[in-house]
Amino acid sequence: MEPCECPRLIERPFPVVVSAPSGTGKTSVVDKLLALDGRMIRAMTATTRPARKEEGNGTDYLFLSEEEFGRRREQGYFAESAQVHGHWYGVPKENVSTGLKKGKWVVLNVDIQGGLAVKETYADAVLIFLLPPSMEALEERLRGRGTESEEEITERMKNAREEMLVAPQYQYVVVNDDIKACANRLLAIVWAETSRTSRGLVMPKD
Repeated sequence: MEPCECPRLIERPFPVVVSAPSGTGKTSVVDKLLALDGRMIRAMTATTRPARKEEGNGTDYLFLSEEEFGRRREQGYFAESAQVHGHWYGVPKENVSTGLKKGKWVVLNVDIQGGLAVKETYADAVLIFLLPPSMEALEERLRGRGTESEEEITERMKNAREEMLVAPQYQYVVVNDDIKACANRLLAIVWAETSRTSRGLVMPKD
């Protein structure tokens, strides 16, 4: 009796979008997620906003002038781009495609507008929306950063309420009440998505 050939699951990497209102802690969660699984890499984001004192050009963000960003945007350089809080953000297409070709799951830490744009470009992308434990906790985190004025905090809180209305357009919602626990939940989502039959199950031929 000839042995039967088993179905095979081919792991095909895909973009993983993580979005959240400003101050929710998505960057810290993404950092922890990348540390949990070396098969995941960050897609570098370009921005026109000034660098914070702890941020490095080419390591945390690709910092561009308004003119340079606009030129690249017109050339179709970005997989997504959007203006948020008066500054432009965008993920270069080559950052995504290079990572996927290397067999890596590419994590995009982007705003809500950018996340939905990525879904249009990459149909297989997984979109995860992070929520703060409460609006009070969100305001406390914004004030704790010490990088925004009172007017800016008020504006960010207003924008956060509006951005949360977009959460149902994402496939998953996770509350960030603890960075490590939140990152583990994101990792579980990626693993589950990787095992979807629609992503790479190859059935034996008759």
